[in-house]
Amino acid sequence: ILSSSVVVNDAIIVSPTVEELKRRARDIYSTVKGDNPEQLVSGSDDFTLFLWQPGESKKHVARMTGHQQLINEVSFSPDARLIASASFDKSVKLWDGKSGKFIASLRGHVSAVYQIAWSADSRLLCSGSSDSTLKVWDIRTRKLLMDLPGHADEVFSVDWSPDGEKVASG
Repeated sequence: ILSSSVVVNDAIIVSPTVEELKRRARDIYSTVKGDNPEQLVSGSDDFTLFLWQPGESKKHVARMTGHQQLINEVSFSPDARLIASASFDKSVKLWDGKSGKFIASLRGHVSAVYQIAWSADSRLLCSGSSDSTLKVWDIRTRKLLMDLPGHADEVFSVDWSPDGEKVASG
């Protein structure tokens, strides 16, 4: 497939082809993944999470228990070292990203936690809840760093800005 070009200030800028973009993406993926198998985490309304290596086996690596109500969201940290889970039991739980071992519970919400979002550097985690608040957690200390009230109703979605300076919610 052909590449495209654009002239900007008398300079010709050539855009990469689709094949070149795919090759670059595969190279980045291979570098990040290394020799480790791909991992997948699932959460359920039966209060459990499962850690999988779908390319290696159909059997789960770990069954992760501890939530007292259904799980709304699970997410690997960007560095893949941790997994966070959000639940109707008002908690966020942290798990080891390789073994699935329980690490800690983050408590502070007074109602169901709907969504979580990691900062790009994996140092912070933001949780949104039906208690109408956002909470920003310091992962190193496993403590509440910031309580962000302001919503008039439940918070169903949360995300960080790419620079890690802001959180968007709704």
